[in-house]
Amino acid sequence: MNDLDGWRRRIDEIDRQLVKLLNDRSRCAVEIGQIKKKMSLPAWSPEREAEILRNVVKANRGPLDNGAMRRLFERIIDEARSLERHAMDRAALPEKE
Repeated sequence: MNDLDGWRRRIDEIDRQLVKLLNDRSRCAVEIGQIKKKMSLPAWSPEREAEILRNVVKANRGPLDNGAMRRLFERIIDEARSLERHAMDRAALPEKE
């Protein structure tokens, strides 16, 4: 993989893996939103968000610095929270027959 095209192909493969993993994570967020609705819990849990960010920083081995990793995951968490809220809103609607 010494050539530019080889590295770009590697990035494309990693991007496909990231898309799959992000969608897997998002499906989890939808399920969590439905559970939170049933348990009358809020969509936002600042303690859980802080725990996730601590875990991410702890797992980080670079080359991205901890600040960059936190910013990326803050965005991921924000999108997940949006999905949770939508799942909670759908769970509140009466089922159609």
